[in-house]
Amino acid sequence: MVSPAYGLFWHPFIPQPPAAPLVTKAVVVLSGAGTAKGTVYFQQATKTSPVKITGELTGLDANSLRGFHVHQAGDLTNGCASAGPHYNPLNRTHGAPTSKDRHVGDLGNIKTNETGVAILSFEDRLISLNGAYSIIGRAVVLHAGTDDLGLGGNQDSLTTGNAGGRAACGVIALTA
Repeated sequence: MVSPAYGLFWHPFIPQPPAAPLVTKAVVVLSGAGTAKGTVYFQQATKTSPVKITGELTGLDANSLRGFHVHQAGDLTNGCASAGPHYNPLNRTHGAPTSKDRHVGDLGNIKTNETGVAILSFEDRLISLNGAYSIIGRAVVLHAGTDDLGLGGNQDSLTTGNAGGRAACGVIALTA
């Protein structure tokens, strides 16, 4: 006779599903209607370590700050507009990457040099390539304006950082 609770317990003769493999690398290729484009890499050594973000973005205004965020959806069927809002599974207000209260997708601003190129090299402890809040399959959006990091004093600041339109975007994918 089989107990109704049989399926709730480990049994030595029933194969268990393998553990999910550790995702350690991802990439996003950004493009848009204008000249902004680039490639950004994500690396995470362990499931609990910070994610290292590196890359290069070109075709931007010289000496500018641009909002840079992970958005909810990896849907680009209507260009960057269909990527949805900032990735916010914890239902928090918008903030700086160093803020305690922030969207998971809030990666702050990137800074361009005198030729309109941004070289990225930073870490973030809230995003992850693994687990329930993984950013794999979500969009990265480079905004047309500066992110005010939630300090703008209005409702849009608390949701978007007043970062402006969407200049370029792409979907985060696994890489070897």
